[in-house]
Amino acid sequence: MAGSATATAGTIPAAPAHAADRMDPKKLIAFFAMVLGMFMSILDIQIVSASLAEIQAGLSAGSDEIGWVQTAYLIAEVIMIPLSGTLARIISTRYLFAISAAGFTMASALAATATNIDQMIVYRAIQGFIGGGMIPSVFAAAFTIFPPSKRSIVSPIIGLIATLAPTIGPTVGGYLSHAFSWHWLFLVNIVPGIIVTLVTWNFIDFDKPELSLFKKFDWWGLISMGVFLGAMEYVLEEGNSNDWFNDQSITIAAVASGVAGIVFFYRAFTVDFPVVDLRAFSNRNFSFGSVFSFVMGIGLYGLTYIYPVYLGRIRGYDSLMIGQTMFVSGLAMFFTAPIAGRLSTKMDLRLMMVIGFISFAAGTFIMVHLTADWDFYELFIPQILRGFGLMMCMVPINNIALGTMPPSRIRGASGLFNLTRNLGGAVGLAVINTVLTNRQDVHYERLRENMDWGHPAAIDQMNNMTANFNAYGMDGASVAIKQMVGLATRQAVILSFSDVFLILTALFVAMILGVAMIKKPAPQGGGGGGGGH
Repeated sequence: MAGSATATAGTIPAAPAHAADRMDPKKLIAFFAMVLGMFMSILDIQIVSASLAEIQAGLSAGSDEIGWVQTAYLIAEVIMIPLSGTLARIISTRYLFAISAAGFTMASALAATATNIDQMIVYRAIQGFIGGGMIPSVFAAAFTIFPPSKRSIVSPIIGLIATLAPTIGPTVGGYLSHAFSWHWLFLVNIVPGIIVTLVTWNFIDFDKPELSLFKKFDWWGLISMGVFLGAMEYVLEEGNSNDWFNDQSITIAAVASGVAGIVFFYRAFTVDFPVVDLRAFSNRNFSFGSVFSFVMGIGLYGLTYIYPVYLGRIRGYDSLMIGQTMFVSGLAMFFTAPIAGRLSTKMDLRLMMVIGFISFAAGTFIMVHLTADWDFYELFIPQILRGFGLMMCMVPINNIALGTMPPSRIRGASGLFNLTRNLGGAVGLAVINTVLTNRQDVHYERLRENMDWGHPAAIDQMNNMTANFNAYGMDGASVAIKQMVGLATRQAVILSFSDVFLILTALFVAMILGVAMIKKPAPQGGGGGGGGH
């Protein structure tokens, strides 16, 4: 933006009034290249998640090993996201983003050449750590180069890209693994990655390096933050499958996260140049915006997870069919984005959030009545409500959280803001998986009580099934029992899905009430949306 001075000592002087609406084409090109880089980093999580079975077969990996392809990426990314603000101050946005884009591209190429699961896990960790530097940088850049009058356009664009990426991930991943091979899940990043690297290296000049800060870098703070966030992400990702604290590794990780967290917070408030600036939370709107961002992480990643689980386990869909069904939410977001941007300049942002959370709650409430027969058309309206709700919440939440932050704190604040969304997704997935597991057991026991030999309906069903199987020359009684157990198990799974959707409905209704605690914000002046798990 003409008149947007370079940032020194962590500050960005305000633009002169006469240049308020002028945009430098060079900076616009750089910005949209950064948005593409952010899209790649977030998309990579979901396209791989949708095709883990193909990767497992290709690498001859065990079922207990393949999950680390995702876990390694997420642990590394969650460490880099809050660190990126400090790194941007030290080496500048230009070097941070270009190095991140180049490293992400090279790690993608390495992942495509992996010949065993150990190599894949290492390459994915590199990919996640380096790629995580691209996500928050986009938010800081938006505030650096765009005047407030343009943010009603920029905010929906970034919000759309960051929420669309995980939503269409299953579609893209399913298509690539079906039409080509699992290698293309990573090879698809190479050409865009090279373009993003070259453009950002040559066009970004938003700020200058402050290399003198490197001498004050808090290495103990970095180590403690890495252990704190990394171990916590591990506990959340692996806890349910490993029976939580009955597993020694989960217990050790939880203790390590707790101890490291104490060290991290102590250093964050006592050293001169902390690795993460937590003072952003002294801004009331940022604090409330971060809470809403945390909940949005649950809504975004939790629902992106649970729909495919239902379609795969109950309906028997493959990854491509799941992706095609899930694409409805992406279309709803795409068409809602310009509406949300327009409304953000004309409507109380709190009212926009209420409309968004009502839409979210309505979509999940419809899903409470889920049955084994629900297909594309039954899921159509809930997915539209979800996509519409996401965009209606995204723009005001980001405006509220980042719109009033002083320029000197934007880079650090954007990292913290994205971290809350990632952690919301991680916590949401952990809770959803735990509820699904525990409630399935409860529902199965209740169903089994109604399937004993003293229940007339159960006896009639057994007799009919036994007679049918006997007619085909099979051992009717034993086959019928297996069928009855299968029916009870499937119904227990469906009822556990209903419980999850009911919990999510209650959460979104609570957020409607929480909106009342926010001070009325200005209708304009927001940032982007996003964040990625």
